[in-house]
Amino acid sequence: MPAVLQQQLNPMRLLFSASLVLSGSGTGWADERLPAIDVISTTPLHGVEIERNQLPMHTETASDKDIEKQQSLDLSEFLNQRFGSVFLNEAQNNPLQPDLLYRGFVASPLIGLPQGMSVYMDGVRINEPFGDTVNWSVIPESAIAGVNLMAGSNPLFGLNTLGGALSVKTKNGFTHPGAEVELSGGSFGRYTAQASIGGSEDNLGYFITGNYFDEDGWRDYSPSESKQLFGSLGWQGEASSLDLTLSLSDSELIGNGALPEDLLEEDREAIFTRPDITEQEATLLRLGGQHALGDEIVLEGAIFFRNSQIDTLNGDDSDFEECEEAENEGFICEEEEGEEEEVVFDQDGNPVVADDDLEGGTVNRSESDQDTFGLSLQTAFLQPLGDRDNQLIVGIAADRSEVDFSSDTELGSLDDSRRATGSGIFVEESFTEVETETKNLSFYFTDTWSVTEQLALTLSGRWNKTEIELRDQLGTALNGDHSFTRFNPALGLAYDLNQGVNLYAGYSESNRAPTAMELTCADPEDPCRLPNAFLSDPPLEQVVAKTWEAGLRGSIPGMNWHVGLFQTTNEDDILFISAGALTNEGYFDNVGETRRQGLELSLNGSLVDNRLDWFLSYTRLKATFEENLNIASPNNPFAVDGELAVESGDRLPGLPENLLKAGVTYQMTPKFSLGADLQYSSDIVLRGDEANLDDEIDGYSLINLRGEYQASDNLKLFAKVDNLFDREYETFGLYGEADEVLGDDYENPRFLSPGSPRAFWAGLSYKFY
Repeated sequence: MPAVLQQQLNPMRLLFSASLVLSGSGTGWADERLPAIDVISTTPLHGVEIERNQLPMHTETASDKDIEKQQSLDLSEFLNQRFGSVFLNEAQNNPLQPDLLYRGFVASPLIGLPQGMSVYMDGVRINEPFGDTVNWSVIPESAIAGVNLMAGSNPLFGLNTLGGALSVKTKNGFTHPGAEVELSGGSFGRYTAQASIGGSEDNLGYFITGNYFDEDGWRDYSPSESKQLFGSLGWQGEASSLDLTLSLSDSELIGNGALPEDLLEEDREAIFTRPDITEQEATLLRLGGQHALGDEIVLEGAIFFRNSQIDTLNGDDSDFEECEEAENEGFICEEEEGEEEEVVFDQDGNPVVADDDLEGGTVNRSESDQDTFGLSLQTAFLQPLGDRDNQLIVGIAADRSEVDFSSDTELGSLDDSRRATGSGIFVEESFTEVETETKNLSFYFTDTWSVTEQLALTLSGRWNKTEIELRDQLGTALNGDHSFTRFNPALGLAYDLNQGVNLYAGYSESNRAPTAMELTCADPEDPCRLPNAFLSDPPLEQVVAKTWEAGLRGSIPGMNWHVGLFQTTNEDDILFISAGALTNEGYFDNVGETRRQGLELSLNGSLVDNRLDWFLSYTRLKATFEENLNIASPNNPFAVDGELAVESGDRLPGLPENLLKAGVTYQMTPKFSLGADLQYSSDIVLRGDEANLDDEIDGYSLINLRGEYQASDNLKLFAKVDNLFDREYETFGLYGEADEVLGDDYENPRFLSPGSPRAFWAGLSYKFY
């Protein structure tokens, strides 16, 4: 383990001190075994599993029952409420468009964030190929059978697994028979509906479920709608199985984003400019199978097709105004601070004449059509090695993605509600049309050998090759061919100190190749207005993450516990650098090393004859730049000539240093239960303040309540209250120019995303047996 981690967190002293206490014979705990043997899949394919206490890393798991008890809207909300080291911000203020951060690494639907997690559903990676983004609205909550969160830079989960991997397993007719209908409604005009039916006969099983979500939103002008349909058809034989699944989703989500701080103080429900609409239709078709060759060899594989069509329409402030220089009088020019103004030309190549209808606003559009074909094959060998248990898995994965992307900017104006209305005049230079092809090929292996009855050794590795081809459909400026290869290793040990205490330690590496979107937006001299402008670029280096991890986990009567330390260093980290007057203008760049390290504690258990369930988790996270560098941030009031001098040790934006979560559920009667959850997050740095010169966004704490009443064997009533004390808080911030739209009284450049106010929802579910 690196000396720097030992000096800052004293991991071995902490862990071994705890182990001496917990393994002492005088406690009477040494003879207590874990209440159950938990197993988990170590690869994206779920067919072969291993005991969790043999893995040299921290893992968290949950079942569909856990999600149901929590009354979560979707998977991202559940992870935020129950899993340690997970933090959601409300950058878009849409419940289905959160940025999920785990140990300081992000999985988000928003282009422009440095994605650092891989997300799988039934072994299929659902990070979008164009920008590695994760659209949470494509995962149907009612189809989830189980969730695994694997910590660290696990190479087995492939590209983008810098800080963790999330694996979702879906339901089928063999595991989830019966039918159920669920309806709910409440604050913000929200209505939800779910229905599912499943069953099996002889060797055949089926499962079908649908989800519907509709709400007006608590911010002005922010309605959203989402629909999901999932179906599974399976066959099971004595030694073989096949399953065919189809997942469909269709959503129209409005997220009006951050608000100028001055306007926020006047009206937390207000919006800055509008609309900000994301429409997505997604399809995932998968065929998987498994075959056992005796008791010691298991073959498993899957083939899949994914399509994702995403259209965006964003009404924004304008970078265009009437020209000031005499020779350009009467025309529209683009603002270029400190440079000569440039006349804007329309789609026909003519200079744009100044007009009242071209003041203050633009309408930015983008369309992307993403197709991915892929397959995964793996073989598990379960033969003993040296008379000791051994599990060896070798596999291959390959996929090919084709993306058609186009975007444009239309000049216009803002009405009294700050809605951008187009004029029919398009900026000539804004037109982008690019076709990309991305090919990924990888070979992987993992071997877990029981060296002794107490000690398990795991050795893993994965070789990745990514080829990206860019073809400009309007010229040649965006043409490019890029290739990235790397072998990522992992090594770790897990040791049973006694029957109730397990020690683990490991090292792992993973890489993330730059996406096609990043490669076309990497020139600091010519920044992009994401996601609507892409430019010729210098090449980017791939990101390599290296993680050290160590911890103790175990069980005593009535309680499970875990304490761990981790450190992940990113080499050649890619960040989106703010570089313009608009809040979403900038470019991608390698910024050298960044580091995320911390301490994790978690406890959970049952009391009062199992009537009281409780949990507690705490994370201390230190996420910093590790190199001195200059970063452009022209709207930061502390910038010098539009730049910030970032020093090694400065905090990374958007990440709280302290996270605390706690909850209890008490079964008051056999039919009635009440629950309460507490979430605390400490202050965060604004994006665009990488040098940590401005005031931070204050931390906050929230309390949520929930209750259930089992009215009959079939009927259940439930209700919950979020943000019980109606706490006003913010979860995200960045810089922009508010006075250009709102007037000279709004000169504060800070934009903040307000958190949701108090909300109440209630509903019922009915099961058919």
